[in-house]
Amino acid sequence: MTLSMQWSCKPFDELTVHELHDALALRCRVFILEQGPYQDADEYDKRAWHLLGRDPGSPHGQALLATLRFFGPAVKYEEASIGRVACAPEIRGHGIGRQLVAEGMRQVTRLFPGQPVRISAQAHLQRMYAEHGFRTVSEEYLEDDIPHVEMLFTPTAG
Repeated sequence: MTLSMQWSCKPFDELTVHELHDALALRCRVFILEQGPYQDADEYDKRAWHLLGRDPGSPHGQALLATLRFFGPAVKYEEASIGRVACAPEIRGHGIGRQLVAEGMRQVTRLFPGQPVRISAQAHLQRMYAEHGFRTVSEEYLEDDIPHVEMLFTPTAG
């Protein structure tokens, strides 16, 4: 399967109702139905930028296939941050998660240049995030009964 993702990145107040619905529906599939119940949609959504990925040429039509949200410094952490990284189950294993994180990092560093970026990563994804320049900065802990670690991206001077 070859997917050609088209990305859109908007602050909460610029999302259409359809874009917001699609993002929350995909996050619900991944974070609630697959991983267990918890409060996914939260007050932080209103303060986030939202990255949405679709492949208009895919057999999935205009369905949202990938999403994440990110924040500037001093919203969730002292640093900028990325979270709620989700890919539709039917497209996993095709590198879209890596594309999503790469595009997320492009957007967060464009909007918040020179800022470090902190994430709370599922522990089994540490190697993938390390490919994007993140390093593990905490011991493993449980978040919603799933092992996580904090990871930090520190921009290089240049």
